[in-house]
Amino acid sequence: MIKILHLSDIHLGSGFSHGQTNPETGLNSRLEDFVATLGRCIDRAIAEPVDLVLFGGDAFPDATPPPFVKQAFAGQFRRLVDAEIPTVLLVGNHDQYSQGQGGASLGIYRTLGVPGFVVGDRLETHRIETRGGPVQVITLPWLTRSTLLTRPETEGLSLEAVNELLIDRLLVALEAEIRRLDLEVPTVLLAHLMLDRARLGAERFLAVGKGFNVPLSVLIRPQFDYVALGHVHKHQNLNPGNDPPVVYPGSIERVDFSEEKEEKGFVLVNLVRKQTTWEFCPLKVRPFRTIRADVSKADDPLAALLKAIAKVDIKDAVVRLLYQLRSEQLEAIDTAQLHRALGEAHTYTIQPELVSQLARPRVPELEAGSAIDPLEALKTYLESREDLQGLQADLMEAAAGLLAGDRAD
Repeated sequence: MIKILHLSDIHLGSGFSHGQTNPETGLNSRLEDFVATLGRCIDRAIAEPVDLVLFGGDAFPDATPPPFVKQAFAGQFRRLVDAEIPTVLLVGNHDQYSQGQGGASLGIYRTLGVPGFVVGDRLETHRIETRGGPVQVITLPWLTRSTLLTRPETEGLSLEAVNELLIDRLLVALEAEIRRLDLEVPTVLLAHLMLDRARLGAERFLAVGKGFNVPLSVLIRPQFDYVALGHVHKHQNLNPGNDPPVVYPGSIERVDFSEEKEEKGFVLVNLVRKQTTWEFCPLKVRPFRTIRADVSKADDPLAALLKAIAKVDIKDAVVRLLYQLRSEQLEAIDTAQLHRALGEAHTYTIQPELVSQLARPRVPELEAGSAIDPLEALKTYLESREDLQGLQADLMEAAAGLLAGDRAD
């Protein structure tokens, strides 16, 4: 049996807007949160000890993080070198340059020849000798359309035809790696990708339209004993009750409020040929809390807001207060009292919304205060327009590309 710790989507350096400067260190408190959480993952790897660590990609928000962020990342992973635990660092979409070529933020580990470290920046099979025995790891980094296809090959093709061609190319390349495997040695596929059946988290805003969805069937092979995934921030097993397990461990920290209710953690794997088991290990991370209140009909809107705040455990949490009121109620809101009521929070934002300024919704699902995301809102709107039924797919794809360009880190 080979014991593996599988983690992914660290995004070290994200979420600074939800933190504050620590006067003792000069660092953003959310950076310190992310480093501390990564440290707990490394602590567990060393304490077990595991035989191998697999990182599923997206070390940082982008390919060129500031030096102090890179140093914090290296400082934690250096502990695995000292403990002589082999580690595979997979290249995710945020680890690449915007053109999608190479692993800019992780390539230094290959260049330096860090002992026991493998950088997965191409589709390749690595045979790794561990204390528990040999293991084969096929690395499949984030792939874009330009990685597998040239522009002339896609000219005149529909989006659906391009995606089919991409999957065909990926199948051929993956099959070539599978044929070279030693079937007596346990095998892991380590991939950073979007599976077609995955339930999404914040990454739907960070990379929509830049890669392509891969069918789950592509990854379910008898030669694989475990499929270790990265990219999706919500933990899930997409092949429950069957072999091989196909697991997203999820991100280790909350990137923003879209992950407010998600449990964060990593996965411990007992890798055995045809008998692999695994468990999700939750991490205690800083809570995010949203307080929503409609005080537009309240006789005392301030009292209603204070009551809404008192119902929520905000101590040391990242908090946002979202409330609706009428313009004539503005003078009744004592902002200083709201600040005092929110004082126990780690950080907080106050976002009032005037009911009188809200546009009347054309579709019931798009009423004010709904939590629908932009793509879902567009889909709802398009479904209400019979004259646009034939254009839905193209409009959704165009919107996804625009969102990716505006919101990708």
